[in-house]
Amino acid sequence: MRGRFITFEGIEGVGKSTQLAHAAAHLRSRGIDPLLTREPGGTPLAEALRELVLTRRDRPIGVTAELLMIFAARASHVTDVISPALAAGRWVLCDRFTDCTEAYQGAGQGVAVATVRQLAAIAHPGLTPDLTLLLDAPPAAARARVASRGAKLDRFEAENSAFFERVRKGYLDIAAREPGRVRLVDATGREQDVAASIARELDLCLQRAG
Repeated sequence: MRGRFITFEGIEGVGKSTQLAHAAAHLRSRGIDPLLTREPGGTPLAEALRELVLTRRDRPIGVTAELLMIFAARASHVTDVISPALAAGRWVLCDRFTDCTEAYQGAGQGVAVATVRQLAAIAHPGLTPDLTLLLDAPPAAARARVASRGAKLDRFEAENSAFFERVRKGYLDIAAREPGRVRLVDATGREQDVAASIARELDLCLQRAG
């Protein structure tokens, strides 16, 4: 039986990585050992491209070059990691996928949604997440969390508030368009409360999977 593909989405600072770890622990308590991965990344090629995309530099990367690198990384990730795992019956939990590209490069940077979808059809034909957990929080609150880490900011973390407002709206538009796949999770609450909300969505996914 094919595994389930579950993605975690949201702007910087909403707690995706933390909640992905909680979700994995919850699935293990249900007898499922998921594969955890991330985008851009997941393969040596994709991780190298991730470094190029996220590193801040004096001369910016053009939007088109950035978009193509992201989808090159995604194609490698899907071909070498995600699709084989799903075919083997394993559940895959992924930190970001193509919804991120539509939100960041599309809504955030002005790339046409049609272009994102055309590249998606090339990079991962026929592959759509079974469930997407969209962790949502106002950009001001999310950015405050990022700042509290005290770490060096990458290219996207260093973007301004207006950019993240556009990205958040892009995500909310996706959720409104695909309510059956994308589940909106309030990420402003306590960590354990957010984890409990996600656990309920995972249990529903388990029920549907039989």
